[in-house]
Amino acid sequence: MTGTHPYARELGDFLRARRSRLRPEDVGLEPGGRRRVTGLRREELALLAGLSTDYYQRMEQGREVRPSDDVLDALAAAFDLADEERRHLFTLARAARRPAPAGIRRDPERVPDSTRRLLRVMGTPAVVLGRHLDVLAWNDMAEALLGDPGAVPPERLNMLLLMFDDAYTGGRQCPDWEQQALDYIGMMRAAVATDPTHPRATAIVGELSIRSAEFRRLWERHDVRESVSGSKTFRIPEVGDIVLDWDTYPLPGNPGPVVLVFTAEPGSADADRLQLLASLHATRVRKPR
Repeated sequence: MTGTHPYARELGDFLRARRSRLRPEDVGLEPGGRRRVTGLRREELALLAGLSTDYYQRMEQGREVRPSDDVLDALAAAFDLADEERRHLFTLARAARRPAPAGIRRDPERVPDSTRRLLRVMGTPAVVLGRHLDVLAWNDMAEALLGDPGAVPPERLNMLLLMFDDAYTGGRQCPDWEQQALDYIGMMRAAVATDPTHPRATAIVGELSIRSAEFRRLWERHDVRESVSGSKTFRIPEVGDIVLDWDTYPLPGNPGPVVLVFTAEPGSADADRLQLLASLHATRVRKPR
């Protein structure tokens, strides 16, 4: 038995997390007596998907199985997966069918000069995030909104690490902190699906799993985000609350960095507060980066 394939382990963890979310009544089953597990039992899920309990158990355990697309379709239907989750399931399972690679080429992430020029001329906060949410570049508007990334040690300059750092002023000072954390965790999950043994992902997830019970709880949900957009409220004493929309735009490369852009509705009070914040920031002495 081989149980070391990284994609098979990740696939098993994903299946187990999704099974724990289903209740018997969600799928037309009688709850029965007292249950020792959260969610459905393995045999119940296997029955819904038309699989043997032993085969499904081996999948959850990350043992060497190579599910067909028909099996994956059956599992996706049993779990009632959303499109994004279904693609994630197929990504993991198809990778698990291949032999574990002996070595993976991992080139350093670079920000093109043209992208840096684009950041400088943008009139709204924007940062470039690497595939594991490292902050690779930013503009002055982002510095005004988020604080000076240059003041953070390079190895700590990562959106997930900062989200769970109480000392970081741009972290928990917003009412929608948990949703923002889930979005970033979902992006990390998508990156892990393409390379589960990447040392940067292993280091970040390992550190946060050790020191943050909140991170462990949210990470174990196995949520995934392919492309992210949403809104966030920033609590900034100088100008008041600012509600901004945010979107990610991929740079060339697959997978590669993304540009994270915050915007406000033109002419709105939020746009006025953002411009006021930028003006206040422009009056401060900034260290060259």
